[in-house]
Amino acid sequence: MNDRRQFLSRSIGLAALGLSSGAALADADTYRRFHQALAREPRLTAFAGATGELSGDAAVHGRMPADLQGVFFRNGPGRFELGGERYHHWFDGDGYAQRWQIGGGKVSHRGRFVATQKFVEESAADQFLYPAFGTYIGRKQPKNNDTMNAANTNLLPLGGRVYALWEGGSAVELDAQTLETRGIKTWSPELKAMPFSAHPKVDPDGGVWNFGTMPGANLLVLYQLSAAGELKRSAVVKVPQLNMVHDFVVSGRHLIFLVPPYDLAGGVDTSFRENLHWAGDKRPLRAVVISKDTLELRQVFELPARSVFHFGNAFEDGACTRLDVVMHDGDILPELGLVMRGELRPFHASASTVQVTLDYASGQAREARLFGASEFPRVAPQVVSARHRKLAVLGVASGSKDYILNTVNLIDIDSGKADSYSFGAGWQVEEHVLVPRRGARSETDGYLVGVAQDARRAQTVLTVFDAHNIKAGPRAMARLSYTSPLCFHGNFLPA
Repeated sequence: MNDRRQFLSRSIGLAALGLSSGAALADADTYRRFHQALAREPRLTAFAGATGELSGDAAVHGRMPADLQGVFFRNGPGRFELGGERYHHWFDGDGYAQRWQIGGGKVSHRGRFVATQKFVEESAADQFLYPAFGTYIGRKQPKNNDTMNAANTNLLPLGGRVYALWEGGSAVELDAQTLETRGIKTWSPELKAMPFSAHPKVDPDGGVWNFGTMPGANLLVLYQLSAAGELKRSAVVKVPQLNMVHDFVVSGRHLIFLVPPYDLAGGVDTSFRENLHWAGDKRPLRAVVISKDTLELRQVFELPARSVFHFGNAFEDGACTRLDVVMHDGDILPELGLVMRGELRPFHASASTVQVTLDYASGQAREARLFGASEFPRVAPQVVSARHRKLAVLGVASGSKDYILNTVNLIDIDSGKADSYSFGAGWQVEEHVLVPRRGARSETDGYLVGVAQDARRAQTVLTVFDAHNIKAGPRAMARLSYTSPLCFHGNFLPA
């Protein structure tokens, strides 16, 4: 597999990270500044990280729906500090897997670090050893992508197993009950150590699409898995200037990637994030469309230069494909590192949820704004890759100047109207997902389930909304007696 050998030689070689020998640049000053700010600002508690395993029963307020039963798996960075040093970027922390068990009107919680090779070695050394996304560290030379794997972005239940996912390495299997780490998952021998991204898309039949890429390789690896977690197909596609792709979206016939305009400059004693240079004045945002049938490039569209993290859904509309995505003006990666040194800044006001229409005949892409400052879009699982009408996003309360996302919203993508609820001051809201009732007849026939951080009480809270009436507020809230680390993404596994 020549493309695979090229992929590995150019990506696992880590030249794009600017890795060289030298001292760590995770530093004590960042540690000091954060803890000085934490003493004044309780909202920073969610970014302080964890020190070990957490477990407990939640106190349920309101009535938990009797038909809401299963496990809500979550994952996010949980260790930012070690040996008196602190990482420089939110994306750097070691993965902290969490599971919320829901059933019989009760809720219990467990949190545990993913015991990657990186985590185990650095814990034993009591210091960071390997490079991270936004912090250069050169104490130890990585051998491949999985040496640095933080497993810190998502938890995917698939085929009776659960996988912790990261941006640039293999999936890491966990025990579904205890969250104990079982080890690296290799989908097939020829795909060993190939990146498997943190944003797989699960079709309504349970099958999974995913991708992997590494900076500097200009190659995109594609995966199709069965509902049982077996590899069905894989391919490698050449995409020029492929430097920062976090997520993608699937429609009935296509896989679609938005490639922001970054240049990658090799550096000495610098992190990957520091080597990414915004080139929006020179290049557009590109929409790269891959055919599901052939796993080959079909077409490329150009849009105004923006950065992109997360998609909602996509579907075919005649000779076009329509997709939902959150767009950010310019490069917001540096802004997302400020909180590591205790700086809370206003949420990126230019972020907005838009619907993009890709017209294959004309080669043109059109945009329509759906919602203002927002992030973390999700749709009901039964409509993934098909026509949908509802899109869940987090937002910022009207008039708020906080950095914090503190509202949940269910947008009607046809009318543009949103059914919204604001948690108010002192809350940090995490991604919420739509959970359909068994035999659901519509996208709102079920619940909106998520997690929120109540900084005033230093508690983490599971929240449950009736999906047809978000503005009424949570019908149930399950409060822990402690704060668990802030998560990025997760998935609900029905009992």
